Amino acid sequence: MNDHNGQLKALVERIESVNEDIKGLTEDRSDIFKEATGQGFDAKALRKIIALRKLSSEDRAAQEQILETYLSALGMI
Repeated sequence: MNDHNGQLKALVERIESVNEDIKGLTEDRSDIFKEATGQGFDAKALRKIIALRKLSSEDRAAQEQILETYLSALGMI
């Protein structure tokens, strides 16, 4: 049982360490968005672009088509 306790403690400490790394990276990302905003860029648009870049061209086209269909149905275009 003692070895199990040691393994558990090591896992918890690794998770805590990763959580600290994530916190630091999140702060870094926030700083980059603040810098971009300070240079006149729109942070919401940048976030959308980053999300779209993760998609394949097919998935991106499908999402754009759905959005256009919904906007048209609502009389927005």
